Amino acid sequence: MLNIQGLMKQAQQMQMKMKEAQEKLAQEQREGTSGNSMVKVVLNGKSDMISISIDPSLLVADDKDLLEDLILAAYNDAHAKIDVMMEEGMKEATGGIGLGGLKLPF
Repeated sequence: MLNIQGLMKQAQQMQMKMKEAQEKLAQEQREGTSGNSMVKVVLNGKSDMISISIDPSLLVADDKDLLEDLILAAYNDAHAKIDVMMEEGMKEATGGIGLGGLKLPF
């Protein structure tokens, strides 16, 4: 017979570890770049943009579309790094149990 109380306690412990890991990872930051690092974007673990840096040479050019594309590419680069960080952090918090693509609340 399964020990239901023991299983419930383990589930609660894992839930607490996951919450702690999410809070810790939310404080982390990752930088994304594009255009040979002419555009840099920094995101926190919640994927909120913390800062953006644009090389002044891009501001002289009249190519608005290029600048928009570079900003988007830098953001996507940083976001991909955040996704990897979150996945690794959750694997650590759950003792290596994969979440199967489960998206976290942030």
